[in-house]
Amino acid sequence: MSPVTGPEKLVVAARAAGVTDPRVLEAIRRTPRAMFVPGAHADRAYDDEPVPIPHGQVTTQPSLSAAMIAALGLTGAEEVFEVGTGYGYQTALLARLAARVVSIDIWPDLAARARCNLAVQGIGNVVVLAGDGTEGAPDFAPFDAIVVSAACPRVPSPLAAQLRTGGRVVQPIGPGGAEHVVLHEKGRDGLRRVRILTAASFVRLHGRYGIFRSEP
Repeated sequence: MSPVTGPEKLVVAARAAGVTDPRVLEAIRRTPRAMFVPGAHADRAYDDEPVPIPHGQVTTQPSLSAAMIAALGLTGAEEVFEVGTGYGYQTALLARLAARVVSIDIWPDLAARARCNLAVQGIGNVVVLAGDGTEGAPDFAPFDAIVVSAACPRVPSPLAAQLRTGGRVVQPIGPGGAEHVVLHEKGRDGLRRVRILTAASFVRLHGRYGIFRSEP
């Protein structure tokens, strides 16, 4: 039997992490991660592990991205907000599962790289911004779902405010380096914790409502 390679290798990893949503698995299958990592790490693109990117950041482990996305329960009609674009791989997965994705990164060069990567793949239902993700994107709100790819002890209040009632947000909750990825849902009285998805280790969330403020 031939070894599993390419995107299918990440499909296997996502299944092993408990992801069963066929739409999420198909999005992984259709998205070449090698096009969304620095060229120096292209040989690691289909390993289920983070990859370094500029500014001391890393991409999210693919199976963890898959689990976070699956928890949002996307049907294809949603407006999604993503904090932490990086090189755009998770953005691409979200774009295949939602009506539109608004993604933001605090570093303009990363946002520019992601725009290029997404354009090369013909993914057009994405708006990539450069700025403070903890302040949300009020010009595009409200959102049906939000995913935050960096750790903070709480969901930033602007993000909660920009989420529709009934919407979901997935975020690592903790100090950075040791936290739990938590699914919240917004009710009439605000956010409520639905469940912990997994323990994880994320970089810290930069921004006004993050762990610390950092200018790009």
